[in-house]
Amino acid sequence: MKKVAYQGVKGAYSHLACYHVYPKYEAVACKSFDDTMYLVEEDKADIAMIPMENSTAGRVEEIYRLIPKMKLYIIAEHFEAVNHCLLVLRGSSMKDIKSVSSHPQALAQCKQNIEKNDLIAKAKFDTAGSAEELFLMKDKTHSAIASSLAAKIYNLDILDEAFQDLKNNTTRFLILSKKYHIPKFKKKKRYITSVIFEVSNIPAALYKVLGGFATNGVNIIKIESYADNGTLSISQFHIDIDGHPQEQNVKRALEELAYFANSVKILGTYIPHPLRDTLC
Repeated sequence: MKKVAYQGVKGAYSHLACYHVYPKYEAVACKSFDDTMYLVEEDKADIAMIPMENSTAGRVEEIYRLIPKMKLYIIAEHFEAVNHCLLVLRGSSMKDIKSVSSHPQALAQCKQNIEKNDLIAKAKFDTAGSAEELFLMKDKTHSAIASSLAAKIYNLDILDEAFQDLKNNTTRFLILSKKYHIPKFKKKKRYITSVIFEVSNIPAALYKVLGGFATNGVNIIKIESYADNGTLSISQFHIDIDGHPQEQNVKRALEELAYFANSVKILGTYIPHPLRDTLC
């Protein structure tokens, strides 16, 4: 059976994303993002499901720091709706609970509802771990904020399926593989190409390397910067562009990028998720 690796424990939102995209794969839980990528690099898993950014909490800083060093390639993206469920022990009601635990971000995203119900918030390492702890505690006065999958795994009741304050909470995941695969170019299809490059720390360096995208009519969707080698001088950049490397304007833009940049690596080319246009 093929395997998809994710960071977290059983019932985490990353686990739920794996279940939705690859229901026939075995989902393998990992302690860290490094471990998740390592399993794929060592052929102990076929792909990795990695969260990049959340519509409410912003980007996952640790992942952006790992991208310049990773040996994997992006083969797809996935947008997962995050519905924070209020979980309790079987038979408990809202009148019974006095406290709630979860990851700090989940608690922050449910702050209004927590205060509305006069619950004491307790920060934990992760959402699914809070659900597991609740199951082991057997305390009817306690509750947890986690996914519907966590409720199923740990045999908990769901008091509220959307306990978060904002209802359009979504996480963007990247699906990573050891194999470098570019989808076949089709004229009517839309593609995204992710690139990482390094520039010299000289005046107008970034202007020169990005100029080719403007002159060739290639849209830059996202740009992220990195400090390299432990210095405060920014020299590495990660960009997502609209287009496929086989398109002539994209090809010319990448050639100009390679001419002015110290190094260039294509992280992957993939078809955008259907929800991208409505959320980005």
